[in-house]
Amino acid sequence: MPQGQPTTVPEDGLTTRQRRNRPLTMVHTGIGKGKSTAAFGLALRGWNQGWPIGVFQFVKSAKWKVGEERALRVLGDSGEGGTVDWHKMGEGWSWVQRDIESSEEAAREGWEQVKRDLAAETYRLVVLDEFAYPMHWGWVDTGEVVSVLRDRPGTQHVVITGRNAPQPLLDLADLVTDMSKVKHPMDAGQKGQRGIEW
Repeated sequence: MPQGQPTTVPEDGLTTRQRRNRPLTMVHTGIGKGKSTAAFGLALRGWNQGWPIGVFQFVKSAKWKVGEERALRVLGDSGEGGTVDWHKMGEGWSWVQRDIESSEEAAREGWEQVKRDLAAETYRLVVLDEFAYPMHWGWVDTGEVVSVLRDRPGTQHVVITGRNAPQPLLDLADLVTDMSKVKHPMDAGQKGQRGIEW
């Protein structure tokens, strides 16, 4: 196992092992590609550790066939690692918004389910894919999200993806990655393609 050394050691009374095993809140935000992909990579690592994984997709259309979903479902059903549950929140949302009201309601209902699962400690890793959007749009109260995540029981790790993650969430998070775009094929008029975007 890699033996990285922290840059500082807080005087919090915890042992190295206690500090190492604290649950993390992670945020992948920014305008660059790879936020969800990185979160699903964490899910693969968690699956390998035997953790139960819960994926909640908040924004991408429930009709899309997402490659990571199929792979993680197959792995979850294999009996070799952890279990994987994949939840699609209603009709979702695509880059062309359609029914805003039903999407907002689906996001709120999804958040209520996440709260129940966090309280019950259903999963060891919770992936809230594109969840930054419902907070940014005011569909879900950011203050409540911060409070629920801060006070969640057990050793549940949570990773949230999406552009425009609100500052209070960034302040709470233990790990924040801002994916910046340097160059993208869409800038040259190329649409998304199989195996790269889905």
